[in-house]
Amino acid sequence: MECYSKPSMSASPSRQQQGKQAINAALDLFHRRWMLRVIWELRAGALTFRALQSACGDISPTVLNQRLAELREAGLLDSDEAGYTLSPLGRELLTAFQPLTQWALRWQARRP
Repeated sequence: MECYSKPSMSASPSRQQQGKQAINAALDLFHRRWMLRVIWELRAGALTFRALQSACGDISPTVLNQRLAELREAGLLDSDEAGYTLSPLGRELLTAFQPLTQWALRWQARRP
């Protein structure tokens, strides 16, 4: 007698397809110029627009406004009187990046 039921073959591709679509959407978001830099600069806490622009270096105000709007729309950013801060989902993203960072460091060390 089996202790578990096997998933149907029709359910698996659908879930795989959903995962593929979710990963592609996230990678598309992160691939946008300055996006990861903005997330990185907010890792320590809230920053005002000017402080964030200064921390990012050469980012234009127009691009920063666009990235902040995209991060808000994605649910990764909150804002209040103290400035911009990562939402709980944004903080979760930083945690999710840790294993990828470790892998990337190992990978980079093996490259000539």
